[in-house]
Amino acid sequence: MRPSGRQLDEMRTISIDTAVSKHAEGSCLIRVGNTHVFCTATVDSRVPPFIKGTGQGWVTAEYAMLPRATDIRTRRESTAGKPSGRTVEIQRLIGRSLRASLDRNILGERQIIIDCDVLQADGGTRCAAISGGWVALRLAITHLLDRALLQHDPLGAPVAAVSCGIYAGQPVLDLDYAEDAEAGVDANLVMSKNGDLVEVQMSAEGATYSRDEMNHLVTLAEKGIEVLTTAQDAAVHP
Repeated sequence: MRPSGRQLDEMRTISIDTAVSKHAEGSCLIRVGNTHVFCTATVDSRVPPFIKGTGQGWVTAEYAMLPRATDIRTRRESTAGKPSGRTVEIQRLIGRSLRASLDRNILGERQIIIDCDVLQADGGTRCAAISGGWVALRLAITHLLDRALLQHDPLGAPVAAVSCGIYAGQPVLDLDYAEDAEAGVDANLVMSKNGDLVEVQMSAEGATYSRDEMNHLVTLAEKGIEVLTTAQDAAVHP
């Protein structure tokens, strides 16, 4: 039995509210159970130096967790002077994931910055940030198209991310914190709506896992991605 009472292949309740920022070109608040992430997309005419002059665009991301997103207050990383290694890793993951669905040549020489701020954490914050980040990106691209700043849509199939793992000896989908803290295997999978893999992070804690168990987790993730991309579609096409 899972702590939440969910079935082994059952996602937490998902909701995505859009246009939650007055100023950003794209924004949403994604809730995956008790994990809530505020995502915004900012269009910037400036590009990183390694992109300048190539005619190609870029998508990058920043990620942060508010001090009381968890049950114990954590210090703001800005007061420490630099982001933690975990934060840098997640930011790079979000950026890679969103660029996988983008034709950078069509985007042109501009940058879209995705900001993901965790308001409340209960496991799977990086996955929620990717899934919500894609919605914010989609809305920012639509903003550019509506204003004829882009002639063609550079964005492909929706990209989302979900966690899964082996908890109490059983493969389960969409780990909350109670499960994540005790899981023997923990995985985060980023996939497109059409089933293509973008990134797989899968590791054991204290014991190995089999190829069959790995395949089972990927199959569970596919089911979760289907649920998430359906929610994304509903959010951007109300």
